[in-house]
Amino acid sequence: MEMPKASDEDKERFRSLVPGHPEVVVKPMFGNLGAFVNGNMFAGLFGPTIGIKLSPEDREELEGSERTVPFGPAERPMGGYTGLPEMWNEEGDGDDARAKAWIHKAFEYISTLPPKEPKASKARSAGK
Repeated sequence: MEMPKASDEDKERFRSLVPGHPEVVVKPMFGNLGAFVNGNMFAGLFGPTIGIKLSPEDREELEGSERTVPFGPAERPMGGYTGLPEMWNEEGDGDDARAKAWIHKAFEYISTLPPKEPKASKARSAGK
């Protein structure tokens, strides 16, 4: 499975589109970026593609009206995430406004979910 890396330009654009709320955390994920609220990812970057997790109603609206793409590896796209149209990467400020609006919808939806519990750290074997 090939993992495309986001360029510095892709990462900068992603950060500029993610809401600037204090509870938003943007962190690296496999050479790309993810945006989280309460430990739950609402937007991610996979190469140049931005994927978002929307409510079922919003997802249906976006996928029914735009040329969305699968998000994640072609062999195994991430379930529940919709890739924003690739042409929005090319078209400039007007499409950045649309991307920002949809990312904000994803943030609002995911912020209603319960906080994700941190994974328990694995106990290290003694005597090694």
